[in-house]
Amino acid sequence: MGENELDLALVKRVQGGDNSAFDLLVRKYQHRIGAVVYRFVPDHAESQDIVQEAFIRAYRALANFRGDAQFYTWLYRIAVNTAKNHLVAMKRRPPTADVAAEDAEHYAGAGRLHDHDTPEHQLLRQEIEQAVTDTVAGLPEELRQAITLREVDGLSYEEIAQLMSCPIGTVRSRIFRAREAIDERLRPLLDNERARP
Repeated sequence: MGENELDLALVKRVQGGDNSAFDLLVRKYQHRIGAVVYRFVPDHAESQDIVQEAFIRAYRALANFRGDAQFYTWLYRIAVNTAKNHLVAMKRRPPTADVAAEDAEHYAGAGRLHDHDTPEHQLLRQEIEQAVTDTVAGLPEELRQAITLREVDGLSYEEIAQLMSCPIGTVRSRIFRAREAIDERLRPLLDNERARP
């Protein structure tokens, strides 16, 4: 049984009145949803409240869940909307750039720098993180959203296609173009590092 089939089986149990099945779904996804919300509201206590609210909203809406989208995709939408509504209610605008500096570690080139934690490497890592953040922030909206959903949220191409309402081929193209832009920005930094004695 695949992940989505298991989710659907749990959803059907909740719809049939078994609340313990919803607890399983919460435990399964609370960390992923927490990471999504934290990008919008980088305060631990505040983001936890929003995560809780998102799960309450999901529970109330679960009777209408028909399985057209994958459960996580559906839950992701609810969490993002809950976080954005919270920011609007608090008179704060949602962020335009979705990738935080620490998420730069997901990208090629940054990971291997952990091996040598000298001050020079720490500085280089900060430069790489900043370069990735700046590059992603400057991408067109559809490229930025696609690369963020893939690299930060870990969604599959199928899930991203559902969320962005476009074919998988378009998703692949957008992610490829975003990665190309990031690689182009990182190449001088990494070339300089390789040239060091």
